[in-house]
Amino acid sequence: MTSPLYGRDLLSVNDLSPHEIQLVLDVARDFKRRYYAGERQLPLLQGKTIALIFEKPSTRTRVSMEVAALQLAATPLSFNRNDLQLGRGEPVKDTARVLSRYVDAIAARVYRHDTLVELAAYSTVPVINLLSDLEHPLQALADIMTIMEFKDVRRAKIAYLGDARNNVAHSLLLAVAKTGGHIVLASPPQLAPRQDILEAARTTASVTGATIELTEDPYEAARGADVVYTDVWVSMGEEEKAEEKKRMLKGYQVNEKLMELTANDSIFMHCLPAHRGEEVTEEVLEGSRSVVWQQAENRLHVQKAVLALILSG
Repeated sequence: MTSPLYGRDLLSVNDLSPHEIQLVLDVARDFKRRYYAGERQLPLLQGKTIALIFEKPSTRTRVSMEVAALQLAATPLSFNRNDLQLGRGEPVKDTARVLSRYVDAIAARVYRHDTLVELAAYSTVPVINLLSDLEHPLQALADIMTIMEFKDVRRAKIAYLGDARNNVAHSLLLAVAKTGGHIVLASPPQLAPRQDILEAARTTASVTGATIELTEDPYEAARGADVVYTDVWVSMGEEEKAEEKKRMLKGYQVNEKLMELTANDSIFMHCLPAHRGEEVTEEVLEGSRSVVWQQAENRLHVQKAVLALILSG
């Protein structure tokens, strides 16, 4: 049976139905099981080539995508902006049309979401979002997979603290809405989710039964939470806003005092890299509740699932 994702772009969590998210997670869990059973080389994408474009530096995304492709017997080709004619002013649409003649998929980590939209508009092969200023869908899928390994996502209270207007928060919000969970986003009002993302999540929640709450009080969000999630306060490309954002967010640090308000068996999540002493303390990040390393690993399994479902049918 052909995968419902076969040949499709993945630019947003909203590109996937709740059923398709469940399919990705089921395949990812199977890949993880097989990975630990010693099946690390699966020739599902033999002969396929994937172009990986990185406008932004990357550790987890680049390594996990390259390894995912290699473990499925595909060939990944990684480029930074200056490796391509993009760095010399070639239009995105030209790059898309040329790469489409050479590779079977394009995956890109970009500054502007519009770049992905243009790539997808002119590419004749699938385009996958590896991160943009609007969303980080593969991260959110790995986040939901991680939560499901410890909690019933439909019963868990998920508290996201900090910059709720960034790409990670947007995709997590949409993913929790798709899976019928309960998410509370705590942030200053200036850093609340974009209105279009929030409205999309609420529309989905009206169907799935998800609960979405916004608050300015991090302690209210944390009280009784099963999952506490945070991200860096200053994203790549926002360096000129660093001091202003740190001032706005200084009360949103995840520390032991805040974690004491959470459920007894709560978990702590962070998409990494983490700035110890800013958005999270060393004690919490390295503590017994932290599942950030499992979360990082699950990027590999989710990305293998996405590649297999989009490229192998």
